[in-house]
Amino acid sequence: MSGKKDGWFRLALRWRGSVVPEVLPRSLLCGAFGVVVYLLHLARIGVSLPFLSSLIPNIVLGLLLVFRTNTAYDRFWEGRKAWGQLINTVRNLSRQILVAIVEQEPSDRDQKICALNLLPAFAIALKLHLRSEPIDSELEAVLSPAQFDRLKTMNHPPLEIAFWISRYLQNQYKQGKLDRYQLGDMGQLLHNMVDVAGICERILKTPIPLAYAIHLKQLLLIYCLSLPFQMVDQLEWMTGPIVALMSFTLLGIEEIGIQIEDPFGRDTNDLPLDNICKTMQRNIADLIAVSTDPNTSDTVSISCS
Repeated sequence: MSGKKDGWFRLALRWRGSVVPEVLPRSLLCGAFGVVVYLLHLARIGVSLPFLSSLIPNIVLGLLLVFRTNTAYDRFWEGRKAWGQLINTVRNLSRQILVAIVEQEPSDRDQKICALNLLPAFAIALKLHLRSEPIDSELEAVLSPAQFDRLKTMNHPPLEIAFWISRYLQNQYKQGKLDRYQLGDMGQLLHNMVDVAGICERILKTPIPLAYAIHLKQLLLIYCLSLPFQMVDQLEWMTGPIVALMSFTLLGIEEIGIQIEDPFGRDTNDLPLDNICKTMQRNIADLIAVSTDPNTSDTVSISCS
């Protein structure tokens, strides 16, 4: 119980990963404005305007913020589901390639391993493509030098890798190492991988409408700056701190939506794409190691007979 409580408080007070660094300066600025209004109130200047509370009804602002956050989270969750689908598809396709494609010559094994390495390469290339980053050493580790050099010239590296996988499967079918039903199943899995790329690109290239984002920011600014005029008569010297706290709450909700609406970057609250790609690489490496070990293969065959 104590560990849970300590974990809860550590999380509540955590700086990294929160929106405090982005929101705190704006909140303090609103609080400072509240102090200025209080000082004007002390000077007997008529700044108490409680009727401003009806300027922007709380329910309207609340609904706008909830809609903004929900829309951003839908994008975040759809991106996570797409990458989860990619993980499962890579696992299924790699398993089928290893089991279904017949190895008639020693060179067939090398070609199969090369094709298997293209699967995590697709995920890495997609990650870099979504981040608008160039091809780097992470891809170089799973590709041949010729493939790596070829990708440097491509505008859409994931699509080129999908083409290489498709061409490998077609060649195996033409050589009689794969029947048409197996080819169809693997082709469908490859289609699913390309579909994931399309889903992620749709999320990336369809931002929240600019007019909506601007209007919400304008309403937040008007609301936060009107708070001191509504409260100064009742709160007096507490006007500044209370305005800062309320502004922090509202601006923080909006900032969360901003951070998660594009889930493919390198920010703390974005999807852990680096870890997801490493998971795929480990999965493929494990499958290759198991399929290469003759003792392991024999054991599995005997236990299943």
